[in-house]
Amino acid sequence: MVDCGEGAQVQMRRSSLSFDKLGHIFISHLHGDHCFGLIGMISTMGLLGRTATLHIYAPGEMESMLQAQLKMFFNYDIGYTIEFHSVDTKKQQIIFEDRSLTVESIPLDHRMPCSGYLFREKPLLPHIRRDMIDMYNIPVSQINNIKAGQGFTLEDGTEIPHERLITPADQPRSYAYCSDTRYIPTLHQIVKGVSTLYHESTYANDKISGAEKYYHSTAQQAATVARDAQVGKLLLGHYSARYNDERILLDEACQIFRNTYLTNENKVFDI
Repeated sequence: MVDCGEGAQVQMRRSSLSFDKLGHIFISHLHGDHCFGLIGMISTMGLLGRTATLHIYAPGEMESMLQAQLKMFFNYDIGYTIEFHSVDTKKQQIIFEDRSLTVESIPLDHRMPCSGYLFREKPLLPHIRRDMIDMYNIPVSQINNIKAGQGFTLEDGTEIPHERLITPADQPRSYAYCSDTRYIPTLHQIVKGVSTLYHESTYANDKISGAEKYYHSTAQQAATVARDAQVGKLLLGHYSARYNDERILLDEACQIFRNTYLTNENKVFDI
């Protein structure tokens, strides 16, 4: 989960997402619309009998606040372990890694310490050509070896090269989440070529001075980052309440980067 605002539990239930499968929560900064739902989420997981460790990644300032809440409401006894990982909001670095994924922090420019997050899928293995496997009667036990780069030797000594037995792997997917931030002219270097970029777009271009003052971005600025980074698609969000119709933001962004979409609650996008 990326950020945990008030109402996060409601949206998880509406989306039929399992609390048990949530193991890592990444908080961008300590403004309420990004973290006020966290303590409630922690409580619900305890009431549901959670035993697995919950990992929370957030700016270091959050750790003391979280510990105070756990002490006040639960006397630290919630039935499972919470492991806090302090994120340095001034550095781009890998903060999580497993067999299939890395997560990097993205330094952002907001009124308080704030970090975006870049999720990168690790390179995938190639696809096996089933027709070739059947034609040469290659045993299933050899498939993993072939995916790893080996060819296959037939009984008569004929060498079947690896390249004939596979098709290229899918391109790894990547998702960059750029929460509340002023426009950063160099941000495109960090998110270069990602499959999907979420970038806040609080204002239309007529409020560019307000964006600068309150450390937010316009839709055109978000689209500029997407264009310069040559991303696959751009998702806009974090709209100012002054806009009854966010299509003004979409229209302005599309002038710079056509493959742009408006986000909305419970809307689903293919990374």
